Amino acid sequence: MRRLALAVAVVAVSALTLPTLAFAHDQPESSQSRWVMADWMMDTFFIFSGLAVLAFLAAWKAGHFHELDRQGSLPLLVEEEDYYTPDWALDEEEWLDGDA
Repeated sequence: MRRLALAVAVVAVSALTLPTLAFAHDQPESSQSRWVMADWMMDTFFIFSGLAVLAFLAAWKAGHFHELDRQGSLPLLVEEEDYYTPDWALDEEEWLDGDA
């Protein structure tokens, strides 16, 4: 597990530091120079999306997505005071026969 964490840390650090080698102020003045920024942005997108996929797979394998349907119903079991309905709305006739 430590080797995996070390490998992920090395990939993450290198992914964050290597794009700094392409300095935008040193771009060449040619017909291809207008695509330098687009290429850099696309490369950065693929690097970060790849890291996000790896993080998702690690969380999935660690079991963080098991029984999500049960986890989603837990807030429905909490009984709280109704702060959103004003007092004048509770005095109307439609509320006299119970919960709507």
